Amino acid sequence: MALTGRAGLLALVGVLVVGLLLPSWQGILIVLAVLLLCVAVDLASAASVKALTFSRAGSTSVRTGELCTVQLTVHNPGRRLRGVLRDAWAPSAGVVNDRIDVDVPARGARTASFELRPVRRGDRVADRVSVRSVGPLGIAARQGSHEVPWTVRALPPFHSRRHLPPLLERLRELDGRRASLIRGAGTEFDSLRAYVIGDDVRSIDWRASARSSDVVVRTWRPERDRQVTIVLDTARTSAGRVDGALGGLPRLDTSMDAALLLSALASQARDQVDFVAFSTRVRASVPRATVPTLVQAMAPLEAELVEFDSRAAVAEVLRRAGRRSLVVLLTTLDPSIEHGLLPLLPTLASRHHLLIASVADPAVHAMASGRGDLEAVYSAAAAERTLAERRRLTALLARHDVDVVDALPDDLPRTLADRYLSLKAAGKL
Repeated sequence: MALTGRAGLLALVGVLVVGLLLPSWQGILIVLAVLLLCVAVDLASAASVKALTFSRAGSTSVRTGELCTVQLTVHNPGRRLRGVLRDAWAPSAGVVNDRIDVDVPARGARTASFELRPVRRGDRVADRVSVRSVGPLGIAARQGSHEVPWTVRALPPFHSRRHLPPLLERLRELDGRRASLIRGAGTEFDSLRAYVIGDDVRSIDWRASARSSDVVVRTWRPERDRQVTIVLDTARTSAGRVDGALGGLPRLDTSMDAALLLSALASQARDQVDFVAFSTRVRASVPRATVPTLVQAMAPLEAELVEFDSRAAVAEVLRRAGRRSLVVLLTTLDPSIEHGLLPLLPTLASRHHLLIASVADPAVHAMASGRGDLEAVYSAAAAERTLAERRRLTALLARHDVDVVDALPDDLPRTLADRYLSLKAAGKL
């Protein structure tokens, strides 16, 4: 049962009646009896909410931050229902308006639409539907709740897709669809041409040169049908939030965005993309990944409060990647790499080319430039020490032939894609 605002207004009128006309116990009892009678009439006349049935339809997935619509149909087997309906969702589902007035005829049905704009990635689950059936006097109402399950999966937003057109333009140039061809590196032979100063001497075709009056070099096309294995670190360090143009997102979300851009670019280059999300175990696996399959696999992933198991991750990569491939590890560049991953690099580097991509924290870079007061100077010293440690780790990994991309959140997807194209141009895949 629920009382409406009219019940309060009626009670206020009763107070005035008692105070001005019937200032006695009898007056109080009369007003109370009238109020209770009105409530009883409304409750007896209001349609039952227990007999209602519900069904849903509409969107089951949407990109985070975009609008989607879910329809809720109310089936009323009894008398006419007038009142209010509330469709409750988790706050992160971003329901635009979860309360609507309803008027369902006897033995009829009505459909209501609710707009959702999820603010967090993952599965957003409907909680329950609450209905308030108001009586004809509008003083009291019957109220009840029903479980009407529905799930909308909020997919990664893929903000970096805006970088895809210029990257594809560069890829077309590398692929020979434009005049640009790769010289001296790669494995797919394209044509012969005269040597010019600056060409790699290793590309000289000595047999063709012997038959010609000029020195002749081979030209190459970028490699095709290569394998790119993307390993996403979902352990505790990926839960840290970093500031960016889109607000303070976890490192995991920025890494996902970078993985999506790289996957879209590699697929256009006709490279095979395999995706693995890992912490101490495989949490998601997508062989021959495409952007649609990746966003579905990434959506429910959240960081686990465990240490990243480098040994198990390397073993999983070696088991999956049968031929030489580019292994892209999206993780945090911190001292744990030196003790966990570094001893395993000889085994991994002998079979694959490793690229580590890490999200840098803009707050640390901002602290490093602070000189306003004594506290800012100490903060700047701490930030510089952190940045120096990252530079040391980058140099240490480079000595083991590991490429490192260490970029701010807004720059990581584009920087990683640029590095991938550079590796293709140099024939290192």
